[in-house]
Amino acid sequence: MLAEPPIDAAVRGTRFRPPAPEPLARPPDIFTFLKGARANPLSTWTRAHFEEPIIVSEGVLGHVAVLSDPAAIRHVLVDHAENYRKDDLQRRVLAPGLGEGLLTAEGDAWRRQRRALAPLFTPKTVATFQAPMREAAERLARRLRRRGEGREVNMALEMTRVTLDVLERTIFTHGLARDPDALSRAITRYFEAIGPIDPLDVFGLPDWIPRLGRLRARPALRFFDEIVDELIEARKSLLARGGEAPRDLLTLLLEATDPQTGQGLSDLEVKANVVTFIGAGHETTANALSWAIYLVSQAPDVRERLESEVDAAGPEAPLSALPYARAVMEEAMRLYPPVPFMSRAAVAEDRVAGFRIPKGSLVMIAPWVLHRHRRLWEDPDGFDPARFLPGRRETIDRFAYLPFGAGPRGCIGAAFSLQEAVTVLARVAAEARFELRPGHAVMPVHRVTLRPSGGLPMTLRLRGWVSSSCGRRRE
Repeated sequence: MLAEPPIDAAVRGTRFRPPAPEPLARPPDIFTFLKGARANPLSTWTRAHFEEPIIVSEGVLGHVAVLSDPAAIRHVLVDHAENYRKDDLQRRVLAPGLGEGLLTAEGDAWRRQRRALAPLFTPKTVATFQAPMREAAERLARRLRRRGEGREVNMALEMTRVTLDVLERTIFTHGLARDPDALSRAITRYFEAIGPIDPLDVFGLPDWIPRLGRLRARPALRFFDEIVDELIEARKSLLARGGEAPRDLLTLLLEATDPQTGQGLSDLEVKANVVTFIGAGHETTANALSWAIYLVSQAPDVRERLESEVDAAGPEAPLSALPYARAVMEEAMRLYPPVPFMSRAAVAEDRVAGFRIPKGSLVMIAPWVLHRHRRLWEDPDGFDPARFLPGRRETIDRFAYLPFGAGPRGCIGAAFSLQEAVTVLARVAAEARFELRPGHAVMPVHRVTLRPSGGLPMTLRLRGWVSSSCGRRRE
């Protein structure tokens, strides 16, 4: 892919450039790398990673190839995907919490689950979930109105709440038997615990050696297990009695069958995928929305254009009537990809773009790097939603922009997540504006997903508020 058409320097100079760790001038030594990888892996990337299409090195992780060339990425994720499996480091981090669901399973187990779950995420099925997504967004709008003009709100927490509300309305519509905020806190604790990269995993030491992060994550995992077990057993009991079950994702999961074999999912597979939807799916969408809210708050021109679109479209607008809201979400996920890093292990020796990839090599594809790469993007550090509008969106190489991955293991819930995010963003923009607390430093931190460290404390400015001597609201 060629970089986008040059933009006038005066225009480029007015764009907001959101915070990011400064790339290193040279590769870190082993101790600096381990320290940085544990504190915030974003801090370990070098300038060369953002400038060169492929970097190959030898180090503590063995033979490593970092790919930022779209053709090379296509080679690994699509054309020769069978030669590149999820690597052991990713599985050590994710499998203890997410089980053997679609995100972590391999081989025949993964293929069977993918075939069984594909009908749950067709465009037709996803479209049926827009109404409950709107209901969750409207509930958030009411909550903001109750908070009142001028109050401080942690918008990262509010995005966590609204995306959990969406899950409750689409996965388990009979509701949770537990406090949803308690589940939200457990999800946050889980990712905070497992997020820091453990040196024991980097060096590939046996799983039976205790990891501090996993020990800290155990209470959250027990809470997940209890909630999911209760949900599944209650729904299975209802179905066994011949009761009328809602056609939500939980029912569809329990009824899902592999079209090739007719085999359904095992109880453990159903549970693993519910946990995956609650944990990974909920967390990534909440973070993407948090970053979008933050970015819009810092760019008055973007905010005004977004407000004009959502005001004209109205609250029941289909996504097709919200191209700019969608572009804002896509640009937010470019600058702050929900999953900033993915990796594969080479099953057999291969060649990628002329580079030898020995068997067992670690192949890294980092959306955090790829989405800010100097050879692929015009003004890569600037916040410019217009690059995702029709006419310019078509110039972006499919494998230069990977917020949901690509190929057979691309995110099955991508359409669901984007529909949810645009729906919520449009409703929030129609209701309020937000001002970051003065002096609050925003910085992305990589904890499996990409979240704003310290949350987003923001002052609420309700758009219906009339500043007058009477201090009245208009609706």
